[in-house]
Amino acid sequence: MYHFHGWEQADVPPVNGDWPGLDTPCDLYDLLKTLWCADTCAPRMRDEWTPDNPTWGQCSITAFLCQDIFGGKVYGVPLGDGNVHCFNAVDGHVFDLTSEQFGEQKLNYESCPEQSREKHFAKEEKRKRYELLKEKLRGKLEEQ
Repeated sequence: MYHFHGWEQADVPPVNGDWPGLDTPCDLYDLLKTLWCADTCAPRMRDEWTPDNPTWGQCSITAFLCQDIFGGKVYGVPLGDGNVHCFNAVDGHVFDLTSEQFGEQKLNYESCPEQSREKHFAKEEKRKRYELLKEKLRGKLEEQ
């Protein structure tokens, strides 16, 4: 059993064969849990990142990486401080691989705005963190 939002629906297949061994978003989560680190965490949140809360500050890069593998769209829950928390929706399946960072707080995943990869990756540091996570994932898959 998983603890991220929508894990029960996270059973969509990959959109291509570029990611052998990743049959569902749950498989992706299992690997990312070992790969998320302070270097992939958002810089403004990095001081609070710990291995006990590996999803902290990882939402956008994780959601866009998930989109690369499983398709669908990335949406953002407005957080009230000008930031958004990114999650995925694929063929009616809504899931958030990084929701555990909020603990018991429940987010509202309805009527959220779609997020643009171009806008998010206009921030060079975010694009570099995404590339680092993607590279780490490819390396882990090659080991298996």
